[in-house]
Amino acid sequence: MPFEFESLSHGKIAFGFFNIETDMILLNQYFLFAEDFCEYVSQAVQTNENIFKASWEAYSFQNREDIGNLMGAIHRIDHSGFIGEVYRLYPFPKRQEDFKQNPDGFKTRALIESIIQKYALKMNLRFIMDQASQKFFIGEYLFDTIVFQKLIQYIWQGGLPQWKDKTRPEYVWTMEEAINQSDRPIFKNLFLREEG
Repeated sequence: MPFEFESLSHGKIAFGFFNIETDMILLNQYFLFAEDFCEYVSQAVQTNENIFKASWEAYSFQNREDIGNLMGAIHRIDHSGFIGEVYRLYPFPKRQEDFKQNPDGFKTRALIESIIQKYALKMNLRFIMDQASQKFFIGEYLFDTIVFQKLIQYIWQGGLPQWKDKTRPEYVWTMEEAINQSDRPIFKNLFLREEG
């Protein structure tokens, strides 16, 4: 489930997985895939530029009600909006022990994209990594290094439920390898292998 993370620009904002059968993640009103997030992070850690800029593909909702009601969808009482439609297909598991993030969630991507395109627009989010100030912009949201590292750790762990059977998708391992090979100070001390 999404967690609240402290941004420097907007206070607490939501970030994370919202359904265990898809690897799509949300960043407040923006939605993108964890596989893409990991690839974008891998690109950022490999750069030698002091200020690295990139565009991240994401979906943006113009109307909050089109996103849906996560808690209502989990409890099967509100299937409105995008999240509701996803939960109609992939309901919250009845047994608590089955509440684990599916490492094969990336396989539902085509289906999830066909649903979200009814509610949201694909757009480019700016990403800026400033090595000197140790700050990160994703869209309009500004993060310090500590919180940006927490976003990475969240994906590494598989969010709140963690990865099913502690099996991570290959794209998570690829990101971890890129981070561990980086000599950039802002990516030091993540110790991803020790976290899970």
